[in-house]
This record gives sequence, C-alpha cells and structure tokens, in this order.
Amino acid sequence: MFNFSQIMSEEHIKRAIKDGAFEHLAGQGKPLPKDDTENLPPELRMAYRVLKNSGYVPAEIAEEKEITRTIDLLATMKDEQERYRQIQKLNVMILKMNERRGRPIILDTSDEYYRRIVEKVRIAEERFDTTHKKQREHHA
Repeated sequence: MFNFSQIMSEEHIKRAIKDGAFEHLAGQGKPLPKDDTENLPPELRMAYRVLKNSGYVPAEIAEEKEITRTIDLLATMKDEQERYRQIQKLNVMILKMNERRGRPIILDTSDEYYRRIVEKVRIAEERFDTTHKKQREHHA
C-alpha cells in the first residue's frame, strides 16, 4: 500500500519525465563509474557510501588507493635505490592489508601491467643486490 510521500514522489518523477528533466544528463548512455565499494560485503556498502559522501574514506579503500599509487610510481621511477625503498614500502602496505583482511590481495596475474611491474621489481631487486654486494666487497 502506498503512503502519501510515495504517491507524491511518483508524481514528481512523472512530471520531471514529462518536462524533459532527465534528458541530456551528463554521462547519459555511458557505463556507471567503477564502484569503490565492490570489495565490501553488500550489507556495508550503503553505509560506506554515506560516509564517503560525508568526506570519510574507509581505511581499506584508502589503503588500496595508496598501493595503486605506489605501483604507478614504481613504473616511472628512475632512481634504483628510491625504487627499492618504494618496493619495501609496497611490501609492508600489502602485508598490513593482508593481515587486516585475513586474506591475501588478489592481483590479476594475466594483466600485462602486472607482468611489467613484476619485471621492474625483479630488475630493481637484482640491481640493488648487485650494488650492495659490491659495496660490501669494497668495505671488506
């Protein structure tokens, strides 16, 4: 059974459709933007959206964004020592997130971007290990 507010809402929507209020809207006919809460349990999504609209960002989402930013930064870094420090930072961030979640982060290993990042990390680690080995030999 409809109550008064539902009937009035329906009337307002019908009038807006008739007046063309929903025509030529920004993004019309395009896919909706990616949902930041897709990894959250369904019963928490609305609460997180309300908090986000209030300016609050959940720690899990902020951590995911920081991990993504660090990976992007690694892709453009030239200084090998700084790259190695960022790799260590990235490892710690992922470790903390895994501990908090109780499960590992699933990365799409078939993605070309993932493959390139892993290759750059491997090269950086090899260079860093070689550099430190030479420094240890020099000091010995």
